Amino acid sequence: MDRSGRLGVGIIGAGQVGPVIGAALAGAGHAIVGISAVSSESKDRAEAMLPGVPILGIPEIIERSELVILAVPDAELASLIAGLAATGAWQPGQLVMHTAPGLGTGILAPAVALGVIPLAIHPAMVFTGTSIDLARLRDCYFAVTAPSPVQPIGQALVVEMGAEPIVIAESDRATYAEAIATATQFSSAIVAQSTELLRSIGIEMPGSLLGPLVRSTVDAALARATTPRIEPDLFE
Repeated sequence: MDRSGRLGVGIIGAGQVGPVIGAALAGAGHAIVGISAVSSESKDRAEAMLPGVPILGIPEIIERSELVILAVPDAELASLIAGLAATGAWQPGQLVMHTAPGLGTGILAPAVALGVIPLAIHPAMVFTGTSIDLARLRDCYFAVTAPSPVQPIGQALVVEMGAEPIVIAESDRATYAEAIATATQFSSAIVAQSTELLRSIGIEMPGSLLGPLVRSTVDAALARATTPRIEPDLFE
């Protein structure tokens, strides 16, 4: 990290999350040194969200970066980290952050053994991979898991992206991920089921009908969820 606190950031993975995180950090003044992308779709997404940022190979990204963001599918994360450790690619003192919801910093152990600083930071939102997500980040919470001395770095990165950090213990990541998956999958399934029922009775644009209903229902449920739980007074 230079004197201004700006980092050279490399992104491994050009799915829907990586380019958006990169764009948010670029907006905070960090330098995006490169991004990896394989498919034409991911290359197009990287160019749209990070114009002018070079598409590089993974070893070159790691070599150039002070902060490496691993925005790859959860199932690929362990083998990627271990494989790069086996080749000695990781650099001592380098920040390495993954975005998997259910995994903490333990999965980064092979890289930590080579001296990297581990961060597990998950944005609790559904991404489109477009600039729309940058505005949505401002209402988003990020789960931050890191060793205690490193937590302020993770929290600062989240704040710089315009979001709100919340610390999740390593032992609680699986429960956190289950909560995120339950909310996401259940909401999607209910909307899909309701849409099909409305289409079956001839309603051509069920989304327009359901939109206000679903949003108001969710808003009401969230209002109840944010109300502090009051424990009964056993001595009343």
